Amino acid sequence: MKASSFLLLLFLLQFTYKVSAQDASVFSPDKQTRVDITVTDGKPVYKVTYNNVTMLENSPLGLYTNEGDFSSDMKFLNKEKGTIEKTYTNAKIKKSEVQYNANKLACVFENAQQQKIKIVFQVSNNNIAFRYELPNWGERLTCVVEKEATGFKFPAATTTFLSPMMAPMGGFARSAPSYESGYEADAPIGKTTSGKEGYVFPGLFHVGKNGWVLLSETGVSSLYCASHLSDGGNGGLYTIEYPNPKQNNGFGSTGAALALPGVTPWRTITVGDNPKPIVETTIPFDVVDPLYEPSKQYDFGKATWSWIIWQDPSMNYEDQVTFIDLAANLKFEYILIDAIWDANIGKERMKELIQYAHSKGVDVLLWYNSNGPFNDAPVGPRNRMNTSVARKDEMKWLRDVGVKGLKVDFFGGDKQETMRLYEDILSDANEYGLMIFFHGTTLPRGWEVMYPNYVGSEAVLASEMLIFSQNVRESEAFFASLHPFIRNTVGSMEFGGVLLNKYLTKSNKEKNKRLTTDAFQLATAVLFQNPVQMFGITPNNLTDVPAFELDFVKQVPTTWDETLYIDGYPGKYCVIARRHGESWYVAGVNAEQKALKLKINLPMLAGKTVQLISDDKDSQTYTKEIKIKNNGQADIEIQPKGGFILR
Repeated sequence: MKASSFLLLLFLLQFTYKVSAQDASVFSPDKQTRVDITVTDGKPVYKVTYNNVTMLENSPLGLYTNEGDFSSDMKFLNKEKGTIEKTYTNAKIKKSEVQYNANKLACVFENAQQQKIKIVFQVSNNNIAFRYELPNWGERLTCVVEKEATGFKFPAATTTFLSPMMAPMGGFARSAPSYESGYEADAPIGKTTSGKEGYVFPGLFHVGKNGWVLLSETGVSSLYCASHLSDGGNGGLYTIEYPNPKQNNGFGSTGAALALPGVTPWRTITVGDNPKPIVETTIPFDVVDPLYEPSKQYDFGKATWSWIIWQDPSMNYEDQVTFIDLAANLKFEYILIDAIWDANIGKERMKELIQYAHSKGVDVLLWYNSNGPFNDAPVGPRNRMNTSVARKDEMKWLRDVGVKGLKVDFFGGDKQETMRLYEDILSDANEYGLMIFFHGTTLPRGWEVMYPNYVGSEAVLASEMLIFSQNVRESEAFFASLHPFIRNTVGSMEFGGVLLNKYLTKSNKEKNKRLTTDAFQLATAVLFQNPVQMFGITPNNLTDVPAFELDFVKQVPTTWDETLYIDGYPGKYCVIARRHGESWYVAGVNAEQKALKLKINLPMLAGKTVQLISDDKDSQTYTKEIKIKNNGQADIEIQPKGGFILR
């Protein structure tokens, strides 16, 4: 071979090597979901396709630390591939047994200072999880991650279903942000005006006629801050944003302090050509592991709580006895005794109240203020959850008097400092055998798996706002039709609903008229998933609602072995099916202004006679038996702001 030909071949081989070294791809096991990673002008980017259709265009990767910039002047060094097979069980999520199979791609990059970083992708069917893994750099064993370049670039035809991040130090007693904003449905990408602070996770995106994308994050512990999406104003590019420095009264840093080697939380992407993979995804739980063992078996179920309808005046000994009796009558496992019990009942009488509850076969959950220097929330008990010494002293008393769990409220921030407080409360509570759920709070990010005694979070415009806001009452059906696609699909959602009073007051008359039907309310007991559910039932409901409604309330489970998407469009209507043991519950709600006639396919009920709970044209709820066709098809009509259940 001539020298000139040899040199040309060598050049071509080197060029080919450089091109291939700059590119990497990973597919899902079914080959439908694909991620392509490359470096363009020194900047790492990735692209997501589903069924050969672009769901995310080239989107930036990288982060900035106090030790170096890992977003530009980057070189692709090498890649490693592997597979992951994992089987796990968890009674608290939408599916009790999960088989997770994914293909793994780890890409090593180097910045201009020759510092290395690894980006790991795990791609399962319809789901992508990725995170950054930081080694130690010589003698550097710590760093601060200041911000990220990570982004999600959507095609121009995309519309959005997003909830705005609340501004810091606003809301009740300066306790915001608390993930309690509403949603705007099908908004043009990057064109909404409500997200000056960006948007909270999860975010749902409709990619024109091509499909759906859900964005979220998981695996956030005390070792990192939580994040959210930017406002998307940069041509439909949504980037990862860290907490506003003003959160939590300006206390705590806004980035993340990491011991090296260290990792970031997982960013998750769920894709599909219809909403089924969105509703059924388990990716927030697939990529995380328990951080400690449960100290005992935690039992789940339903609870009464007086505060939601009877409000602060009900926080007295006598009314709580009434609601204990109500729980016993309904065969509920718990009563939640809410705020200001410390002032109105006191610890000594609380012991008596707990003993009375136990005599009725009812266990007790108590409310606490998370407190500390973060906000001005005045209600008590205060200053018992924010420091280790006070918290352990209080939890010992709680264990000794037989309390089973705590509702801790008013956090208002996503800083790493606040993540530490969440974890400290959960970890300490486990030592004393206490379940924990959070209100006035951030989104749970894999916590059902990570923390065995965690049982749910509010992090939604929940039932209390139905009491306080006419606008929320008018939008109740709209929001309910969204939650199974967005908020509740990534984590347990403690909504506190199923309100059967016609007027949301103790007198059940005159004001706060409920605008949804009884069948709608009952359907939310299935649509909304949380292992411990608070029901807004009041004592008068024992005589003023039909017996079949009470029978349903007594029997409906709060834990599920399987969840299936049946039909729906977020913001318009939703139908899902859940299985508990051998029993199937199919539930739907209609947010439209006219009756909705559906033909739904229910192969699990084919040929069976089932109970239907639904509404007539006058919004009166009724029940009857119907037989599902042998081919599994059923004809269902849902009234405006109404619902139905098949079981």
